[in-house]
Amino acid sequence: MKKYLERVGDMETPIIEVRDLWFEYPGRVVALRGINLKIHRGEFLGIIGHNGSGKTTLVKHFNGLLKPTKGLVLVDGIDTRKLSVAQLSRKVGYVFQNPDHQIFAPTILEEVGFGLKNSGVPESEIIERVKEALQIVDLNKPLDASPHFLSVGEKHRLAIASVLVTRPEVIILDEPTTGLDFKHCIQLMSIVKKLNERGHTIILVTHDMYLIAEFTRRVIVLREGRIVADGSTKSIMSNIELLEENFLYPPQVTLLARAISKYGIPPNIVTTEEFVTSYGNLLSRLSTENPNSL
Repeated sequence: MKKYLERVGDMETPIIEVRDLWFEYPGRVVALRGINLKIHRGEFLGIIGHNGSGKTTLVKHFNGLLKPTKGLVLVDGIDTRKLSVAQLSRKVGYVFQNPDHQIFAPTILEEVGFGLKNSGVPESEIIERVKEALQIVDLNKPLDASPHFLSVGEKHRLAIASVLVTRPEVIILDEPTTGLDFKHCIQLMSIVKKLNERGHTIILVTHDMYLIAEFTRRVIVLREGRIVADGSTKSIMSNIELLEENFLYPPQVTLLARAISKYGIPPNIVTTEEFVTSYGNLLSRLSTENPNSL
């Protein structure tokens, strides 16, 4: 199995470092096999792979939900085995795939402020931080409203707010757009992009290659519990052969660009914006060279 690796990001002390990580579920089911990985502050990392490749198992090690069978996971230089999930959650927030599995409280205030209350934060500060988190995710609802009656898109944003309120450096999003239509999907990911711009390290686990191409800057590909590729989003997502070898579908815009590359469109386009710009340049060139051709 060919391995594709490319150095991406700076070489400062990583916020998350994984050294020879192996993990085995009960029944001797090996889910991770010798993972080595460094994630630096401020990265927007995408993790992709076919079903059962180990994506969720890997990221659950970052906030202590799982502990290594063998190897080491460091968060800000500290071995995760020495910290509780509650302690790690102050550094690494985890947004689950289904917000209904995360929402339990009778009011929005209690839901978003739960972690702070457990940490002994004064009520007045909890209210202010909950308001701040809701504002960041653009959720304008009364604090005493029930979270259970929110729309699907609002519940996804509430789940992010519940993580944001503890001000973690790292935010993991595991299939965050499940159940959302395209409009609300882009709305949610625009919020995530802003969080990255504010300094949060973002780790996105998704099957949606469009989201990976449009929003991340680095991608790792998992297969059978191993990292088989690690590089810039552009280099990974434009490598159609690599993606197909790992049972992944390239972005539609990349397939289109390759199909018409003979007309001057770069074949390694991965985002819609890139394609629109290149196609516009092509039309301008053709109209200049032969005004009657268009």
